[in-house]
Amino acid sequence: MVDAPGPRTAPLAQWWVLARRLIRPSLRNGEVIMALLAPTVFTVGFYVPLNLVMTVFGHGLSSYAQFLMPMIVMQAVAFCAISASFRAAVDARDGLNQRFGSMPMAAVIPLGARITAALYRAGIALAAAVVCGRVIGFRFYGSNWDTMGFIGYALLIGLALCLGADLLGTVSRSPEATTQALILPQLILGMVSAGFAPAEQFPTWIQGFARNQPISQFIYGLRALAGDSTGNAGAVDWPIMGPALAWPLGMVLVFGAASAVVAVRRAR
Repeated sequence: MVDAPGPRTAPLAQWWVLARRLIRPSLRNGEVIMALLAPTVFTVGFYVPLNLVMTVFGHGLSSYAQFLMPMIVMQAVAFCAISASFRAAVDARDGLNQRFGSMPMAAVIPLGARITAALYRAGIALAAAVVCGRVIGFRFYGSNWDTMGFIGYALLIGLALCLGADLLGTVSRSPEATTQALILPQLILGMVSAGFAPAEQFPTWIQGFARNQPISQFIYGLRALAGDSTGNAGAVDWPIMGPALAWPLGMVLVFGAASAVVAVRRAR
């Protein structure tokens, strides 16, 4: 006599079915293509016009490609976060959360499936960003552990951003408004950061913000993990990696807890 599957296997199977619901159509609806093209567009759009200028004014690393690469990665995963907010808003608007809530499954499983699909797209975008970086001259100069840390840290940032974007989309229920609401903070924080130019090149009155805001801290962490032939990318130590890790981990905790609360309430 064959024993029936234990109850612990049911949530995993439910998560996988819902995740496949979002992942499988991504090849047909253009999401994978956009995840591949976005880093290419960001690389061309940032590197081509800024390379000569920043070479003249200085950036502290061996090449502007080495300096710019973390920002390309940031833009790539942030673009995937916008897609995550759009998907969450569509599900909330169409009443799928309430339908899932009426089924015998944990309320957080649909959330986990959406985040899994978002990280799937973020992983593709990250791989495309690394390829684009190598084309313009970016290289990993650290150890193998540093290189794996770079990839893992980039995905951690993607997780933090996707959780926040998913929460916003679930609460707003408006795909159009959610997408527009995420573009402005991304634009402001991205431009006033250490991603395109050193913080020291900003006006004195805004240097503190440019240096300490979360995007810059993400950049510093990625830059240190990538390394540089000049040794000026920063050390992988607590003064740099402490703040760099505190921001995404804090965001994961806050956004994750808030998303779980919203998911439970919506499922009732």
